[in-house]
Amino acid sequence: MSKQERQAAVESLTETLRGSPNMIVTDFSGLTVQHMTTFRSRLRDVGARYLVVKNTLARRALVAGEIPGLDGSVFTGPIGLVLVGPDPLPAAKVLGDFAKEHQKPGVKVGLLDGQVVEAAYLKRLGEIPSREILLGQFAGALNGILYQMVGALEALREQRQSAAS
Repeated sequence: MSKQERQAAVESLTETLRGSPNMIVTDFSGLTVQHMTTFRSRLRDVGARYLVVKNTLARRALVAGEIPGLDGSVFTGPIGLVLVGPDPLPAAKVLGDFAKEHQKPGVKVGLLDGQVVEAAYLKRLGEIPSREILLGQFAGALNGILYQMVGALEALREQRQSAAS
């Protein structure tokens, strides 16, 4: 790769990184091409992208793009970047589910809304139930409260009837 090609690649990567408010750095070693294709497809379905980048180019793009938080020490070994839009939850779910199935890719670190987060945080983020499930749990909790209230009122009514007789 010539110097001009490297410079063009850094500029392109810099623009791509600036356009992504959230990013997850992964280690993809051990993934087959078939697994990579499946992983990329699942990420695309939730609006995320997966880029395999050269470490040196990624370091230069981070410096050129003035992206705070990530230092060059993260970029060692085979690195892939999950570029996520404003909502990192769906991509974290895909990453967690895929890692459960294949034990890969390993998460190194994440950059969410300008804050560096550890791999454990991203794993926990991926375990949060979907919006629909949370709404269902909330509705069930409200329904349970209503049934308790009805039961308490019914018990009060029966106490008054037995005291009156």
